[in-house]
Amino acid sequence: MRERDVRERLTAEAIGVGELGERATLVQFSSAFCQPCRATRRVLAEVSGMVEGVVHVEIDAESRLDLVRALGIVRTPTTLVLDARGRIVRRASGMPRKADVIAALGEAV
Repeated sequence: MRERDVRERLTAEAIGVGELGERATLVQFSSAFCQPCRATRRVLAEVSGMVEGVVHVEIDAESRLDLVRALGIVRTPTTLVLDARGRIVRRASGMPRKADVIAALGEAV
């Protein structure tokens, strides 16, 4: 997959899942010893459980360096909010607040 293609749109295959969320997908890039990554996982899992059609996918950044480089991920956690077609509508580094994730989903759905 070319870098430009990845920046415009992510497919389920590119992020290693069966399918994207019906309404949106929360993609989290994490690393093994990252404490904020664990807290981010809880926040994103909670939000995806609250909002129908939203899926949370966690990607180990170290095992997907190709994707990390293509997307310009420089720290973990980094969260991407994808719309139903896989277009990146929001990107944030660091641990997100639940209210901010919900607001970002508003742009995706």
